[in-house]
Amino acid sequence: MLKEYSLEGKVAIVTGAGRGIGKGIALALAEAKADLVAVARTEQEINEVAKEIKQLGRRCLSIPTDIVKEDQVQRMIERTISEFGKIDILVNNAASITAVMPLVPLPHLGDSFPNAMSEEEWRGDFDVDLIGTFLCTRAVGPYLIRQKSGKIINITSTHAIGGFDYNAAYCASKAAKMRFTQTLAKEWARYNINVNAIGPGLTHTAMTDQYVFANEKVRERHLSKIPLRKAGTPRDIGLLAVYLASDASHWMTGQSLYMRALKNY
Repeated sequence: MLKEYSLEGKVAIVTGAGRGIGKGIALALAEAKADLVAVARTEQEINEVAKEIKQLGRRCLSIPTDIVKEDQVQRMIERTISEFGKIDILVNNAASITAVMPLVPLPHLGDSFPNAMSEEEWRGDFDVDLIGTFLCTRAVGPYLIRQKSGKIINITSTHAIGGFDYNAAYCASKAAKMRFTQTLAKEWARYNINVNAIGPGLTHTAMTDQYVFANEKVRERHLSKIPLRKAGTPRDIGLLAVYLASDASHWMTGQSLYMRALKNY
């Protein structure tokens, strides 16, 4: 491995690490020799991830946390410092399962979408994507600023740069996360802290495997829009996260890198 890509001696926190993209990122960082803190609400899932990381020869602490609860986030950070003595990398990956529906009932849709989006469904996207990211980043910030080094990676989406029917909340929250990335990168640059984002396109996860790839017509409709005719994997996202978490990306900050097989918007 090129020395600039090694994460040996680094401590990384990954939210939403129990499955999908978060798990892919956590495992890739561990392969690059980082020690991990796996964070999610479902304890069983992050415990399983922790076992896999330990099999790679790295240390891993699994901490069940609801990242929209300030007291739980603070306890998670304090426990990380107590166990590892420092924090080098924060990956804000956790996201809610978005509600796909119009803002109000639309006559031309008939019974396809009989309900309008509720306030609870709208807040669901924003609470995890934005409030959770805000709380985790704010809690980690003083430690990174004190040591004058650190990497923050925010997971957004290709939806941040294009509007998609019946995805108003998801698109808006991902776009806001992109702007949060740019703003924080400028604020913290003088402390040698890099803040970047990854925007995955269509990626194989348990959710997309169920709702997209299990249905041949739906699968073909999505893949027909992608020149490479294939979706990404959590490991693909993890490999880019290794670059952004490592010294190889020391001269990059405030950027959002969109991982997609040339999908057009």
